[in-house]
Amino acid sequence: MKLGDGFYKAEIAKYQKDFLNNISQREYLDKTVICEFSDPNPFKILHVGHLYTSMVGDAMSRIIEFAGGKVVRANFGGDVGLHVAKNMYALLQHVDSISDEMTPTEKAELMAESYVEGSTAYEEDEKAKQEIVEINQKIYKIAAAGEEVVAKLEEELESSEGGVKSDVEKDLLIAKVYYWGRKASYQYFENFYRNIGVKFDRYYPESTVAGKGLEVVRRELKNGVYEESDGAVVFKGERYGLHTRVFINKNGLPTYEAKDVGLIFTKWADYHFDKSVIITGNDIIDYMKVVLKSIEQYAPELSSRTLHITHGQVKLPGKEKMSSRKGNFLKAVDVINLINDELFEVQKNVNSSRGESSETEQKKVDPKILFGAIRYAFLKYKVGGDIIFDVDESVSMTGNSGPYLQYAAVRAQKVLGKIFESQSKQMSKEITQNSWILNDFEKSLIKKVMQYKSVLEEAVKELAPSKICTYLYEIAQEFSRFYENVQVVGSDFEVERGEIVLAYLKVLTHGLSLLGIEVPEKM
Repeated sequence: MKLGDGFYKAEIAKYQKDFLNNISQREYLDKTVICEFSDPNPFKILHVGHLYTSMVGDAMSRIIEFAGGKVVRANFGGDVGLHVAKNMYALLQHVDSISDEMTPTEKAELMAESYVEGSTAYEEDEKAKQEIVEINQKIYKIAAAGEEVVAKLEEELESSEGGVKSDVEKDLLIAKVYYWGRKASYQYFENFYRNIGVKFDRYYPESTVAGKGLEVVRRELKNGVYEESDGAVVFKGERYGLHTRVFINKNGLPTYEAKDVGLIFTKWADYHFDKSVIITGNDIIDYMKVVLKSIEQYAPELSSRTLHITHGQVKLPGKEKMSSRKGNFLKAVDVINLINDELFEVQKNVNSSRGESSETEQKKVDPKILFGAIRYAFLKYKVGGDIIFDVDESVSMTGNSGPYLQYAAVRAQKVLGKIFESQSKQMSKEITQNSWILNDFEKSLIKKVMQYKSVLEEAVKELAPSKICTYLYEIAQEFSRFYENVQVVGSDFEVERGEIVLAYLKVLTHGLSLLGIEVPEKM
């Protein structure tokens, strides 16, 4: 069926009159959705995986909000556990290096070095290993008591004598260093999230949900869901085609599994969510299946409302798999600085071709372009597999990249600006001139604009930012063909054609906003 010009003109008119209503989605209307992502552990430094999941989680949250959902962005981190004890062991060896005068980044770097040192000691020194185990047990008690435990221990120290005093001094030092590191970690996290344009509504440190997890697991132990095995409490997953996992270890401490149980119940108590989306690496797929299967036995509503979305690893050509334990991981700031430097060189070359100077002492790039490049490089991949982060492609002004799409938007804005300068009539005038006969390039661009709503339907249904990325790249290419073959400014139909450009620009900027990408004023 061949569509007439009147159809195309009517479609463009829809986008001028009520754009948002024309593309609206209602799948999550008035539903409360908790999106948990990023989940860095205090006492450890942020790596490229945290950068990736932060941006993916934020994009999914934006998509759900667009579809009417009330989103709670949540962040779950391990402020207790063996990894903290390993770090604390090393920090206590170098307590003189600790200072409140250090910057958040310097504190984070110190803790990263301490984690490597503590992990090595745990694996190679039996005496150190035993000490780390003891520190771990004390940290659980210190975290459960809250930061006021420092003042209580100081009071206790004043009235103590002999060996008791020595023990209190040790506990006080552990408490002080622990809360110093915990506070420094969250300050470091907040600075990082602010820089990349991500904001969390709720932090759930493991210490705040561990108690609930112990309570639930012990209760369901009595009901036969969990079993005792060699002094520990486990869930036998084999009967469900899964595997056995420990929920309470032989020392009576909650494992990650029990903490996740506590987290789900705490989320439910706090928000009575319609859906809880958890975004993690795919290395814990089997782990999470066991946790959710155990919860299904006594709280099926909670497990059925929980959606676990996983992703692969971020890989840069030539970089090995990340391991914070070995200290050879790729830090988030390394990637940001790398892309910043590459974009600066691209910017310098562009300015040079225009006869402009870009010589500055510092390599500064517009944050909108910097983080637009990184976000798009991550989000264009389907969530699930590994992400091959091609540095050259991510900063390209001509390929499938964030800067290319931002430039496509800036170029469209310039076209509209020129039309405004030459026309006294408003851009919202109705398209009624019978003498305007649409050409193939105009029709193709309008057709692509019309596809946006169906793309959004898929993106919402699948929580797939990559669907939006693919579409935006395609429509930007369609606009490029239109721009090269159709005279807009100065033509007899510049206002009418401007309506097409405006519809395209609305779609492009809206799609970018769902990805968390802003359009700069100029490029």
